[in-house]
This record gives sequence, C-alpha cells and structure tokens, in this order.
Amino acid sequence: MPPNTSVAIVESSLDEYLQAWLREDVGRGDWTTVGLGDLAQQPGLALWVTRAPGVIAGLPFARRLFQQLDSNLSFEPLVDEGEACATDTTIAKISGNLAALLTGERVALNLVMRLSGIATATRQYVERLADSPTQLVDTRKTTPGLRQLEKYASRVGGAINHRLGLDDAVMIKDNHIAAAGGIRAAVDQIRPAIPYPMTVEVETSSLEQVDEAIACPVDIIMLDNMPPAMMKTAVERIRSQKPTVKIEASGNVTLETLGLIAATGVDFISSSAPITRAPWLDISMQVSSKAV
Repeated sequence: MPPNTSVAIVESSLDEYLQAWLREDVGRGDWTTVGLGDLAQQPGLALWVTRAPGVIAGLPFARRLFQQLDSNLSFEPLVDEGEACATDTTIAKISGNLAALLTGERVALNLVMRLSGIATATRQYVERLADSPTQLVDTRKTTPGLRQLEKYASRVGGAINHRLGLDDAVMIKDNHIAAAGGIRAAVDQIRPAIPYPMTVEVETSSLEQVDEAIACPVDIIMLDNMPPAMMKTAVERIRSQKPTVKIEASGNVTLETLGLIAATGVDFISSSAPITRAPWLDISMQVSSKAV
C-alpha cells in the first residue's frame, strides 16, 4: 500500500512555527492590546464557537500557541479531534491573561479554521467511500511550510497520508519516465539505487504503459487521468498478472466521480482537493473579562 506516513508533529518544530507566526502577526507589538493598559493584565475567559458545521482539527496546536504567550493559560477542548460538530457548538474554553487571549486570537483561529476545513472536506470524501474497500489518500500538494499540519488534518478527516516528502518512497511520474526514456528504463535505473524496503510506484496514463509497468518490479501502479472504462480494464490486467501489486487512481477526482472510480476496483484514490480546495471552517472567539 502507499506509505502510510504517520504525521508526528515534533514539539520543538511546532514551537518554531508558532513563534514565527506570532512574530509575523505581532510585529513590533500588539498596540491595541497594549493600549488597554492594566485591563489587559486581568484574567479572562474565551469561548470558541463554530459558525458552520464541520469536523474539528488542530485544537492541541492552538493550546500550544496560546501557551507561548501565557505559560499558565488553560486551554480546555470541549470536543475531540475529528469530532463532527453542528453550528453554534462551543468547542473550547480558554482561561488566562487577557493580553494573551487577545494577542493570540487571530493566529490560533486561523490555524484551527484552516485545519478544520481540511478535515471537514476530507471527511466528505471518505464518507462517499464508506461502502467501498477503496481508501482515500492525500498528496504532496500542500501549502509550503504547512505540510505536516495539513496532512495531520487530512488524517483527522479519515484519509491515509501518502508521501510526506520525496524521501518516503519512489514515485516515478511522467517527467521521470520522459527523462529516462520509458517506464522500464526508469525502474531499472532507480530500483538498484534505493534503500530496502522502500516502495516503488509508477504512474501510467495508457493501457500500453500499464502493460509496461506490470512487466517491471514495482509495488504500486498509479492509473492517472484514465476514464473509468479504461481504468477498469487496467485493474483487470494488473489483478490477473500481478495480484500483489496495489493500484492507485488519480486525476479528475471529485465527490461526484469517487463512486465511479472506486467501482473499477482500485485500492486507493489519491486527491489533492480536500487540502487544496477546502474552505476554512468558520469559528469565532468570544471573550469576557472574567475567567470562570
């Protein structure tokens, strides 16, 4: 199967991201909050409330961001990661220094709204495949600097992570094939150069390329941008000749086409859409000047 990369967010790396994002937003100082004077040093309470239905992801990262500003701050998630929530659901309660709440609000919300949007979109795709053994796989089409977090959100939504980076597995795509002069030439050149037990996947876009890939020592064959009828024929050829090889479909994947693609018998469907096209989930923060 495609490398099921478990996205482990290293705390030290996460803190570097969070501090950089706070520096970007705060700049030379949060003049609005500073202008409140002693009022901003009082304890406060903030509630996070959804303004649309969706799947929640990223609350642990929001907690860590606020704690960069106030180490004694209490961030209490009121829902689980991956929980589907209705509109007007209170998903977190935050108690701490008002200055920390006000200064950290936008960055923390941006992060959770973005990740929850991805988790929500991913869940929609996964649910369309609920009656099929075919599984949804994400891609490397992510926002630079946010890949670990966006792939985390993808997993929260129910997808399988594909490669986290180029060092996870070999994927021989159309440009590699063109550079090598064919699928056989590319596999013969690359296979001896990689460490054991790294998997090799090859992209195909025609039945001729599928036949060439079947004849090579590969672990996964990708069927790229094939119409369903051609894809079904390709699956039948691969299953009859290389039953242990896994099959991935990619290209033109939408909520409407998922069922047709899964019906061809592929093991995995990869799509960038749940990450690249996901709208943010609307979440608001309501602050009061008294912590309770």
